[in-house]
Amino acid sequence: MDGTGVAGNSQDGTGPKRFLPRPAAEYLTQPGVTLGKSRDWLRGKWALRNCTSVGRWTRVTGRLHVVNDGQLVIGSRVQILCRFVPSALVVFGGGRLEIGDGTMLNFGADISATRSVRIGRDCLIGTHAIILDNDFHDLLDRHRMPEPKPVHIGDRVWIGNRVIVLPGVSIGDDAAVGAGSVVTSDVPPRSVVVGNPARVVRQI
Repeated sequence: MDGTGVAGNSQDGTGPKRFLPRPAAEYLTQPGVTLGKSRDWLRGKWALRNCTSVGRWTRVTGRLHVVNDGQLVIGSRVQILCRFVPSALVVFGGGRLEIGDGTMLNFGADISATRSVRIGRDCLIGTHAIILDNDFHDLLDRHRMPEPKPVHIGDRVWIGNRVIVLPGVSIGDDAAVGAGSVVTSDVPPRSVVVGNPARVVRQI
């Protein structure tokens, strides 16, 4: 590897592949920032040690609670920022939680999967967001867990602060969910939804 941070060929064979996410020279110009990112990367290695798989350069800031009794798959360059309030990623037995490359989770996020929760690439998840695929208690028999309903969040989705995404919801690519919304039904791609229950107010 030379001073540009380049080593070898890219995975698709079209050009050089960087060992680091950016050229090494960029990190040398801001040593304080680089040190902080390095600490978060090491913290991520420890905090995510029980995951099924974790991509390269994923970072964790602050306290993260992880329970993985199923499959927890996190992509590359994911940022989990929980400096002010802890976040939680919980996967029950037989469940699967996927978080795509480049996605950012802000503090206080609470995500749980009893069967399947999929979050796409380059998403922004706001503070205190809740995403779950199960109500955990039946309305009539509160000692019984109901059947899970998978949740799918597409690529480049923006979920605002204090949003609740309920079981069975699918959110299309490039959609945005306004702060405080409760998403009870599918959200079309490239649309903005707000409210409780969340409704489409415009197209992007």
